[in-house]
Parts: sequence; structure tokens; C-alpha cells
Amino acid sequence: MISEPGPSPGDKAREDLSRIEYPSLKSIKWHAHFIQPNESLESLFGKDWVLVARFNRIDRRHVYPGVTIKVPDNIADIRNYTPLPSRYKPAKAHDKYILVDVTEQWLGAYESGKLVFSAPIATGAQGYETPIGLFRISARHKHHTSSLYKIANNEAQYPMDYAMRFHAGPDGVSYWLHGRDLPGRPASHGCIGLYDEVMQKRMFNIPRNPTLMDSRKLYDWAAGEYDYGEDSGDLEELEDGPLVEVRGVLPRYLDRSLFNPSENSQ
Repeated sequence: MISEPGPSPGDKAREDLSRIEYPSLKSIKWHAHFIQPNESLESLFGKDWVLVARFNRIDRRHVYPGVTIKVPDNIADIRNYTPLPSRYKPAKAHDKYILVDVTEQWLGAYESGKLVFSAPIATGAQGYETPIGLFRISARHKHHTSSLYKIANNEAQYPMDYAMRFHAGPDGVSYWLHGRDLPGRPASHGCIGLYDEVMQKRMFNIPRNPTLMDSRKLYDWAAGEYDYGEDSGDLEELEDGPLVEVRGVLPRYLDRSLFNPSENSQ
């Protein structure tokens, strides 16, 4: 079952995103901000809310009172933020290549070794880790749904719009890239999730103005027009889809109590 966002008194790390360590943030000064009642990303950061959302690997549905986010001391420092290299040698020999960095919770799309776009993701949580290795997109399904998990009210299977299968395990379980909630931490059962605010609006009526649609962007780039004609919307097996490299380990959770209270940046 997919749980609704809300206070997690038994696991404060789920709400304190300042505790999640990403290696790429060591060169960026930031401070922790505790979300107060009536605060939102839009009210706090205006048109720059998208930058802060991506920086935290979080969607607006999961920014609620009690959550602590990372806020850059200078917004300009994250205008072009991506933790992935602009050039990636293993991707050079491929027209399209997807790099998934579990440690950074980030994905990059490469064309002939050059990064053309990148996006925050949510990979498998501890105990449900996303498989590591080199895979290939073998199927696409624009309107896919989970066969195992339901939304919180248990009335519908969890939607997995813009889904692309990249691995099928020996137990028959398939792993997909698809749209999902992004709570700012690893949270899936092994799939790789990207922003899909249209789905969130449809299922949860949040946000009012869907904006972030990285799942659709990746789908269109990787499989939507990948020499297979018009997408019918049905599950379709693909041949010779883009390679998907999954690397890294789950990010660490830091003990904020060990930090000097006078220090507010990493």
C-alpha cells in the first residue's frame, strides 16, 4: 500500500531531508528550513520553487508542516544544479544512454556521451533496493499501473504513467522507470520514479497547477519516438532500447545532533 504523506514520529529521518547526505552538495552552502503551517515552496521561493524542489528531490505534495528541507544560501548556486557529469565516457558510443545514480538520487540522459537533461528521482528504499548494473529498456507503457501496490485508500492500483521496463528479475518481478511521488528520499519498491504532477493531480488533487513532468520528458526522449511508430498506449515490447546504467548505494542519513549548532551549511 502507498501511504499518504504526513507526520512520521517513528522515523524522523523521513521528514528531515537535511539529514540525507548527497556528495554533490559538499560544494554548495545551504541551511535547513523547517516548514511551518501555511508555508509552501511557492510562498517561500516564488518562481524559484522548482529549483528548491529539485535540489531536495521532493514534490509539492510532500512539502507539509513538519518537514525540514535544504535551502541554498544563494539560489544562484543551484540554477544549473546537477550532480552528474556533463560528459560520461561509457555513454559516448551510444546514441541514447541513461545513467541512474542511487547515491545522488538523480538520473541523467546522455546522447553520444553528452548530458542533454537530468532529473531527481526516487529509487528503492532500504530492503527494496533498485538493482545495480547495466540494463536495457525492453518495454514501454504510457498508462501502466502496479500489479502489486495500491494507493492509500486501497481503491486503485498505484499508477505508473510513462513506464519503461529496464529489468525483469529471476522471480518474475519487473523494474520500471515511471512517474511517481517524490518524497525527497529513496521510497520505491525497486522501481525508479520521476516527477509526475499530472498523475498526482488526478489521484490526489495535488498540486492545483501540475508543472513537473520529468517522467513524460524521459519517456518521450527514450521510448516515445524510438523508431517504433506511434505509441498506442498499450504495453509494447521494444527491441534495442537505450541502455540504463544503475550505480551507487543508498545515500547516508546523518546524525544532525553531531553538528555544531552554529554551522548551517554543508
